[in-house]
Amino acid sequence: MEIKIQSIHFDTTEKLETFIEKKISKLEKSYEDIQKVEVQLKVVKPATALNKETSITVYVPGQRFFVEKTCDTFEEGVDLVVDAMKVQLTKHKEKNRNR
Repeated sequence: MEIKIQSIHFDTTEKLETFIEKKISKLEKSYEDIQKVEVQLKVVKPATALNKETSITVYVPGQRFFVEKTCDTFEEGVDLVVDAMKVQLTKHKEKNRNR
């Protein structure tokens, strides 16, 4: 599984990248066939609360899944998008199993 992390309007820290990779790797437990994961971290310009957008795109054979959340911290955002993605992947897996 290839993980690509893109940060917009700021530079990610090594600690944040490690945290993201650890969380993303847990998605493989929900769905084994993940080819590529793109994580996009974006600071929405005005320095207000809830100014950190986290989005994740997961590519599986023949399908693409996308989740986006806005939170106070990127760690919180990553937790939320990974949880939401697990739900999507599990639903997709169940649907394919019933065919």
